Amino acid sequence: MPIVLQSDQTDVHRTHPGEVSSQPSLLSTQEKPNFTTEIGEISRQSGVVFAGTVFSAAVGYLFKIYLARRLGAEALGIYALGMTVVGSVGVFGGLGLTWAASRFPAEYLGAGRTEELRSFIAWGFLVLLALDGALAGLVVLAGRWVSVRVYHAPALAHYLHLFAAMLVLGALTTFFAQLLCGYKNVAGKTVITNFAAVSLTVVFTLILIALGTGLWGYIFAQVASAAVVLTLLIRSVHKRTPPAARFALKKIARPPRQIFSFATAAFAMDVVGFLYTQTDKVVLGFYLNPRAVGVYAVAATIVAFLPIALQSVNQIFAPTIADLCARGESALLRRLFQTTTKWIIAISFPLVVAVMIFSRPLMRIFGSDFEPGWITLVVGAAGQLVNCAAGSVGYLLLMSGNERRLVRIQSIMGVVTVSLCLLCVPRWGIAGAAVAAALAGAGTNVSCLLEVSKRLGFLPYNRSYLRLALPAVATVTAAIAMRFALRPLRSDIAAVILTTVVSYVLFLGITLLFGLDADDRLIASAVWYKVRSFRRRTQLAAA
Repeated sequence: MPIVLQSDQTDVHRTHPGEVSSQPSLLSTQEKPNFTTEIGEISRQSGVVFAGTVFSAAVGYLFKIYLARRLGAEALGIYALGMTVVGSVGVFGGLGLTWAASRFPAEYLGAGRTEELRSFIAWGFLVLLALDGALAGLVVLAGRWVSVRVYHAPALAHYLHLFAAMLVLGALTTFFAQLLCGYKNVAGKTVITNFAAVSLTVVFTLILIALGTGLWGYIFAQVASAAVVLTLLIRSVHKRTPPAARFALKKIARPPRQIFSFATAAFAMDVVGFLYTQTDKVVLGFYLNPRAVGVYAVAATIVAFLPIALQSVNQIFAPTIADLCARGESALLRRLFQTTTKWIIAISFPLVVAVMIFSRPLMRIFGSDFEPGWITLVVGAAGQLVNCAAGSVGYLLLMSGNERRLVRIQSIMGVVTVSLCLLCVPRWGIAGAAVAAALAGAGTNVSCLLEVSKRLGFLPYNRSYLRLALPAVATVTAAIAMRFALRPLRSDIAAVILTTVVSYVLFLGITLLFGLDADDRLIASAVWYKVRSFRRRTQLAAA
């Protein structure tokens, strides 16, 4: 169904075939969706998310180098263990409401059901505040036992009160951020959660560490940054929420049963998601030591950045899936799925290749203690390539009413993840954790692909994907050649950046020349128009 948003923008006319309305939410209920409009909106907003993620990753990567050299592997390992505590307890503090926040507000706005929207926002905020506040108290009370008995790291107990604060702030931040996604204001959400959050964290941390606060200063900086970000998100949500749906001192109606059903399935996904994202670190902390966890955590941070294109597309494609499924636009959804997946692969492949081939230099940048983590990069990058090649397959199940099938798949693979970690970590250490995570992730994506094919009747692949073979071979060959050619170069980071740039130029250049079909050319035209528009505005501003 259509989405009606509050916006300050007034220019909604289309000025170019590749340029789409800046306010798709103002479409009337009678207007039929089409490929040009939908892919244009996805490319526009996911482009902002992509830019925000690149900014976060670039600044975060340099900042991680600073932290690694300033604090050391053991301190970062203690931090990683603290985040597993937040993750393991926080999984019970979401209750699936954060997932629901990206789906139901769009439906309520489109149907004019402002009272139900007010009820959802109020109940969601109050429940999360009360529940996560109680869980934060539990973290503080049980902190020493967890630090000593589970992780064998007594130093962790000194920081758990800060991690408890992060637990509460993180749950509320995620809820309001997902509300903005539900309003299809992904670009605004990105400005706050990427650009503002990262900048604040870096500035606060630099100041506090300069004052000699060490790891405590780094964690406190994140707490302070999260408080500011939460304030900005609440303000943005309030501004875009219709006046009738805003908070008021009057009786709050009970949310519809549909929300509880969806939230229950989403909560199960959160529990399983914890098994995916935290089991490896928990098992490493139990069997090894904080130093090994620190090395693994740094490598995992780089691996998590690789599906940047997929994450960017998912932010806006998720509510689009729900909208098109409600309209019965299966053919359009399949076309969008195929095109977005192809572009996700094209944008991700050169980066994955560069990380795999330059894994040792990448880890060596953080210091000699971190170089053993190179195998984690290789294995993790391979797993993320499978993830990107599957596209937004999980969201297709979640947003099309097949969330229970997604939960079933993830539950099975969650058990597989735990089993593989318990089997591999004692034998192979951090390499075993990487193998377990990669195999479980690949298995999940393949299973979801098969389920999408069975339930929705389509896959993301078509004959146009064969056109990516030539640029892929050329990119791998060039990257390997540069690995040997750049050995005399003393700067590891310069070699990595140069190879990544060359890989992208080569892959995307050949793809643009030989690998585009009609739908791809439409996206390329829209992107190029945006680039030219930005350049013209920059020139006018300079003049």
